[in-house]
Amino acid sequence: MKEKIGKWILKLLGWKHQVPEVFKVKRAVMIGAPHTSNWDILYSLAGMWAAGYRPKFFIKKEWIDKPLIGSIIKWLGGIPVDRSKRNNLVQHSVDMLRKADELVLLVPVEGTRKRVDAWKKGFYYIALESELPLLLAYLDYKKKEAGVGRMIYLSGDFEKDMLEIENFYKNITAKHPENFNPHIFHRSNEHKTIPKG
Repeated sequence: MKEKIGKWILKLLGWKHQVPEVFKVKRAVMIGAPHTSNWDILYSLAGMWAAGYRPKFFIKKEWIDKPLIGSIIKWLGGIPVDRSKRNNLVQHSVDMLRKADELVLLVPVEGTRKRVDAWKKGFYYIALESELPLLLAYLDYKKKEAGVGRMIYLSGDFEKDMLEIENFYKNITAKHPENFNPHIFHRSNEHKTIPKG
């Protein structure tokens, strides 16, 4: 049902989706960028649904608890998280991914529609610790295209991995390009090879 809805929305808006079959895996961490507009949510979900993905994402428990809105958010893929408790969201995500037979977890990297100095690093550690592929989802407003353009397994070399991700997204056109910083991480000696396990 969601696949049909996604294709219908994209067709109505004059967009297309592009996802190679080899990227259609059952378990993965997914990130999406650039995020500069409220419209991104609609195009992202439509594109992923049209391609056959059913991404899940974390959202404050308070939203899920609302009678009508909560049901809609859960249908869209929302997973409640209690921010009042000191949860290690990275470890919680890793545990969920390891236990699930099928789960594509969509993790925010920018956290706002405004220009940011660097991306949040949670997605990196979730993908690294779970030893699952990282799917690079994108919205290209110039091409009117939503898709997944790359699937990578992280090496543990933070700077090397982030450069690969950065090089992919630097050619993607955001809705508001001035709000997207193509330099997604701080270059420094702070991040070295991270051992797995």
